[in-house]
Amino acid sequence: MSRGRKSVLVTGSSSGIGAAIAKRFGREGDHVVLLARNEERLERTAQDVRKAGGTATTYQIDLQDISATLSVAARITEEVGTPDLLVNNAGAGRWLPLLETNTEEASAMIAVPYLAAFALTRAFVPYMIERGSGGIAFVTSPASYLAWPNASAYIASRHALAGFAEGLQSELKPTGIVTTLVVLGTTETPYFENNPGSRERIPEADSRLLPVLTADQAANAVYEGLAQRRRFVVKPGFYRVLFVLNALFPKTVASQIRRAAKKARKAGA
Repeated sequence: MSRGRKSVLVTGSSSGIGAAIAKRFGREGDHVVLLARNEERLERTAQDVRKAGGTATTYQIDLQDISATLSVAARITEEVGTPDLLVNNAGAGRWLPLLETNTEEASAMIAVPYLAAFALTRAFVPYMIERGSGGIAFVTSPASYLAWPNASAYIASRHALAGFAEGLQSELKPTGIVTTLVVLGTTETPYFENNPGSRERIPEADSRLLPVLTADQAANAVYEGLAQRRRFVVKPGFYRVLFVLNALFPKTVASQIRRAAKKARKAGA
């Protein structure tokens, strides 16, 4: 990534990983376009971006509303211009068993992250192609490649996002637009406070191999992935080993993950 001043759109940027990503690009002097639902927290992130050395524009939006999402994309194109980089970071959803997940919650988890990312990417890519440059990042979790009990709707939505990103990597390669899929392990953010019961459903893991990330570490992974024009970023790196093992020995890995999830539930009881 050349280090001229860039415009970077970050969804879900009012807190957690999204806010940290915004501030990371702010430290490079970039202009960050912030999208999220909470207007007060959005403005707080914008102030942090400016303090870090960048500039910021905020758009308060519920990304579950696809019509509103397309409208805000048109506004951004007119008012700010097509972003150089699009970071599809926003995500939603609790980890719940099937019988505790209603259809509205399942629909919301498909709407954000997948449909929101689709809508924004579809809105901006034609202009990126015309310009001949651009980068798109999709932030997801290991649920895109691994499955554990009591989070089926969440896992399905992350599979959809990863499938979309992988399809675009092939589709957009001739255009020069880089698509980066960023897989982040457990990260200490307000997600767990806002989604009670999810932390207890994390399969137990060796913290030496799979340490909990900070929001800043997660943000650096996204930044470096885009800066280095990488297709696939995984943090912590040991997840790569698990993904390969899962592809080769799916029954064995599934059995071990179920056992680890059961131990975590007992420990949290």
